[in-house]
Amino acid sequence: MSDLAEKLAKLKETAEGQLKECGVSNVDQELLESLVNRLRTMVDNKDATLVSGKDASELETVRRNFAEKKLGVTDKDKAMAAINKVAEKMSGIRMKSRPAFYYLVQQELS
Repeated sequence: MSDLAEKLAKLKETAEGQLKECGVSNVDQELLESLVNRLRTMVDNKDATLVSGKDASELETVRRNFAEKKLGVTDKDKAMAAINKVAEKMSGIRMKSRPAFYYLVQQELS
């Protein structure tokens, strides 16, 4: 397995663990795989693979770059409500995996 493949596998494994910790018993592997693969160019940047649930500018970036651009949710209040709900749900996890965070946001908005 290449170095990149190993890092992506570790990222996916971490995300799966965090999703289970948040009560997701049946993880949609295809969705999670696509979220992990979106980070393949940033996998070496530890900060890019994590989300700070208490940083308002970070949460706004999630809204703009994921909820709006990737999911097409233009209602800012609806998107931020989902993002804040996920941040609260994951509040017990110190280093929140970006794929897990995005997965939960996508679930909240669908």
